[in-house]
Amino acid sequence: MVLLGALSAFGPLSMDLYLPALPSLEAEFGDGQGAAQLTLTSVAIGLAAGQLVAGPLSDRFGRRVPVLVGVGAYTLASVLCALSPSVWVLVGIRLLQGLAGAAGIVLARAVVRDTTEGVEAARAFALLASIGGAAPVLAPVLGGQLLRVTDWRGVFGVLAVIGLVLLLAAARRLPETLPADRRVHGGARASAAAARELLGQQGFRNAVLAQGLGFGALFTYISTSSFVLQSGYGLTPVQFSLVFAGNGVGIVLAGQVSRAVVARTGPRALLRAGLALQLAGGAGLVVAAVAGAGLPVVLPLLALVVSATGWVLPNATALAMAGAARTAGTASALVGAGQFAVAGVGAPLAGLGAPAALAPMAVVVAGFAVLGLVAALRVPVLPGPEVAPPA
Repeated sequence: MVLLGALSAFGPLSMDLYLPALPSLEAEFGDGQGAAQLTLTSVAIGLAAGQLVAGPLSDRFGRRVPVLVGVGAYTLASVLCALSPSVWVLVGIRLLQGLAGAAGIVLARAVVRDTTEGVEAARAFALLASIGGAAPVLAPVLGGQLLRVTDWRGVFGVLAVIGLVLLLAAARRLPETLPADRRVHGGARASAAAARELLGQQGFRNAVLAQGLGFGALFTYISTSSFVLQSGYGLTPVQFSLVFAGNGVGIVLAGQVSRAVVARTGPRALLRAGLALQLAGGAGLVVAAVAGAGLPVVLPLLALVVSATGWVLPNATALAMAGAARTAGTASALVGAGQFAVAGVGAPLAGLGAPAALAPMAVVVAGFAVLGLVAALRVPVLPGPEVAPPA
C-alpha cells in the first residue's frame, strides 16, 4: 500500500515540490505569472489525458507493464525539464511529464479496486489518500529547503531521482493484480464501449464530477497560493513551505478520520460533508478578500478548504469505482481525467486579475465547492450495504 500511495502521489509531487520556486522561475525567464502558471496547467492536462490512455490499456494488458513504462518515461521527462532553455519549452515537457506520471496515479486506484470492494474499498482509498497526502506535506518543505542550495532546475533533478527510485521499487514489489481471464479484449472499440457504459451511470457521473470539482478547489489553492501568500502577504519561500505543509497535514488527518468512520457513516455522507466544509471555507475567503482580512483570518480558512479534501477524494473515488469491477482501469482513468481537467481550468481562472490578489482564488474555490456539492447530492447509495453492519 505504501508503494501504491507513492505512485498515486505523482500528481502532488509534480506540482508541489517546485511551488516555492515559481516566483524565481518567473523572474529568470521574464514571461510573467501567466507563463509560470502554465507549467502547472500543462502538467495537469498531461495527468488528465495520460490517465485516459493508461487506464484502458491496463484493462487490456494488466497493471504492471503500464506502470513500469509510465514511471520510466516520467523519470526521463523530469531530466528534460531540468534542462529546459525557456519557459515555453518547459511548458511542453511538463505536458509530457504529466502524460507519463498519469500511469502511476490511475493504476494505483485500479489495483485497489482489483483487490477490495464496498466499505473496504472506501477504507483503502482513504489510506491511499493519507499516504499520498504526505506528498503535499513534504514536497513544499523540501522544495523550500532545496531552493537554499539550488534553483528550480535542481528541483526537477530531485523529481528524476524520485522517479528512478519508484521505478526500481515497482519493478521489484508490484504484483500483477488483473489476471488474464479478467482482462478486456477488443482494443480501442471495447475500451470506448466500457467508458460509455460507465458514463451512462448517473452515480458514476456525479461521483466523478463531485471529485473533480473538489480537487479543482484544492488545485486552485495549489496553483495560486505561492503568489497570494508570498507576493500578497509577504511570506518568505520557507515560511510559505511551512504553511503549505501544515495544510497538507490536514489532508492526512482527514483521510485517517474518513478511514475510521466510513463504516458507520457510509462514503456518501463523508463526501457531502467534505464539500460542505470546502464551501464554508471558500465563502469565508471571499468575505475575507472583500474585507481585506489578514493572515490570522485567511490561513485557517485555507486550512479548512485543503483539509476537507481528505474527505472528498477517497469517498468520491469509492463511489465512482463501485460499479467497475471488470473495467477498474477505465473507471480510474475517467475519475482522474475529470479531476485534472477541472484543475486545469481552475488555475487560469484564479490567475485572472491582480497576480497576488486573494479574491480570484477565493471565488473559484467557492464556485467549485458549490457545484461539487450539487453533484454529490445526486450520487445514489452504493450497490449493496453502504454501511458495514454492526459487529
